[in-house]
Amino acid sequence: MRVLVVEDEVMLAEAIAEGLRQQAMAVDVCFDGAAATERVALTSYDVVVLDRDLPTVHGDEVCRTIIAGHSDTRVIMLTAARNVMERVHGLGLGADDYLTKPFALAELVARVQALGRRARPALPPVLRWAGIEMNVPRHQVLREDRFIHLSRKEFAVLEVLMRADGAVVSAEELLEQAWDEHVDPFTNAVRVTMMTLRKKLGPPAAIRTVPGVGYQLAD
Repeated sequence: MRVLVVEDEVMLAEAIAEGLRQQAMAVDVCFDGAAATERVALTSYDVVVLDRDLPTVHGDEVCRTIIAGHSDTRVIMLTAARNVMERVHGLGLGADDYLTKPFALAELVARVQALGRRARPALPPVLRWAGIEMNVPRHQVLREDRFIHLSRKEFAVLEVLMRADGAVVSAEELLEQAWDEHVDPFTNAVRVTMMTLRKKLGPPAAIRTVPGVGYQLAD
């Protein structure tokens, strides 16, 4: 899942981002409305966590921009206002959910996960392919009933491949879906992660390299 966190309180923004990354999400962060408007124009996000009271461009305007141009992107708005009419107005802009500050990080993460499921085509919570079983909500992977401990990035990469259902996924697509904006596009991160993931999955080879194209799950 690709998420954008837009929050002008730097410490809060980083805390939210880290909480989401703990769930194997790729998270970008920006601290004002102008930067958020630029990001959503360049990148397709599953969910945007959007503070309403932003500098440079108000969160309401950012929300309108997202809704107008990205019909599949879900928006959860954050605000310190507890007035009911404020929340109603935010939802009226097209936001999918609303959370008042202060809030529990665990609740925000759960709401983002729920919105992410709505942003994508409905898929079962447990994905299966050729003896590999991935329980997405529990972050568990089994192969032939053997539990496999994966890092957050390995889990994210395998999830992208599992959701592709046997189709080839390019390295560029993996970088976009499993890493955040800070990754160097010329990095060997995909190759290194793929190497460790293959090793943990064990024989027979579960992931096939398609030269010059990308990677796909083996039958």
